[in-house]
Amino acid sequence: MKKIEAIIKPFKLDDVKDALNEVGIHGMTVTEVKGFGRQKGHTELYRGAEYVVEFLPKIKIEAVVSDEDVEKVIETILKTARTGNIGDGKIFVYDIKETIRIRTGERGKEAI
Repeated sequence: MKKIEAIIKPFKLDDVKDALNEVGIHGMTVTEVKGFGRQKGHTELYRGAEYVVEFLPKIKIEAVVSDEDVEKVIETILKTARTGNIGDGKIFVYDIKETIRIRTGERGKEAI
């Protein structure tokens, strides 16, 4: 099993969620996060005062999937979240040693 973590632009969340549902991924965790990479933030004007916004709003999607679904999920996120502009985000893939469903005690793939 693998945990796929994707950092994407907020306005892409619904598109990515719907696309993942279409390929059979129904469980995920979504978190509103802030950060920056090469974008390095930007300058905004508020009531005549200029200030720097260093941390930009992003969405973090986390999903645990079986090994055979990893590439399908990565390709779906890449295709759906990409705008072609700087700040589109990143995808991270982690190994998962064990998964346990608390309610039933199921383990492994059945717990996903």
